[in-house]
Amino acid sequence: MAPATIPIIDFSGFYSSDPAAKTAVVDQIREQCGINGFFQITGHRVNPTLQENVLYWSKQFFALSDEAKQTCSKDNNTWNRGYEMLRSQILEEGTQPELKEGFYIGADIPTDHPYFVNKKLNSGPNQWPVEGFDEEKLEGFKSSTMSYYNATVSLASDVLQALALSLSLDETFFSKFMDGAVATMRLLHYPVQPPDSDAKLTRGIGAHTDFGAITLLLQDDVDGLQVWDKHTDTWIDVEPVKGAYVVNLGNLMQRWTNEKYISNVHRVINRSGKERFSIPIFISGNPDYVVECIPSCKAVGEASKFPPTTVEAAVSSGYAESYGRAQRFKQGLERAVAASA
Repeated sequence: MAPATIPIIDFSGFYSSDPAAKTAVVDQIREQCGINGFFQITGHRVNPTLQENVLYWSKQFFALSDEAKQTCSKDNNTWNRGYEMLRSQILEEGTQPELKEGFYIGADIPTDHPYFVNKKLNSGPNQWPVEGFDEEKLEGFKSSTMSYYNATVSLASDVLQALALSLSLDETFFSKFMDGAVATMRLLHYPVQPPDSDAKLTRGIGAHTDFGAITLLLQDDVDGLQVWDKHTDTWIDVEPVKGAYVVNLGNLMQRWTNEKYISNVHRVINRSGKERFSIPIFISGNPDYVVECIPSCKAVGEASKFPPTTVEAAVSSGYAESYGRAQRFKQGLERAVAASA
């Protein structure tokens, strides 16, 4: 069997006035969503300059001192915005806390917004560093990241339109889901992985599936992302392509499609000897939207595999599990140290 690959789809055909070009893009997406739920797209509408700027500012942020980054620690709030230090999360059971640090950004809503007042799915004002950047640089960091965030969320809506057509639905099927949608962006930095680290236990991000509907990932030029291929029982390396987005389906979409489409296991192991930077945007959707089996995804008389659920309930449970796992690991280490004292 030939080695599996993650295809690169020229998404410009979806914007074409030629129906055949649009159908060709939709057909490629449909095929890949049923195989492993991952593909890359080029020919999208996110300006390359926005991509270059956000990667530049991401690197500038992570180059700040630990003290400066901690001034905007996500521990300062309860809605998951700000800096997340190394080894804060364990997504793969049985591995060590992950070798990545991150910075969480979302729609910058005020504290009187209903989402914040009602504690909807990690919604609230963004948090920015108060040390390390002068006023001009801080404004550059904020404006570049938010401009990029908005452009990529808009692209996600386009991808969802293509997904709707791939499921024999009206192109606007996901519009209500995206009306008032929650989306979370993470600037991620993977330090160089120590050469003597245990390959079976050390991860940049452990093997996991994403919690929401879809994820759009911008990579720099350092590899490390791997996708599990159940057909060959091997990990597929997702080579970085300049300007491209890695698109993958999350657990919410798998549930929505009655497992017709796949939310696939993936991980990051940074063996490159270089620092790796990437920027995913996780599309969760409107927190109150009720997700239930799409009619075209089951035969007449066939039962749905999952009961209806709100976006908030489905996505929140995934976050709680992964961070709870890291907290239990930390508590175990503390008990071990106390016992040996």
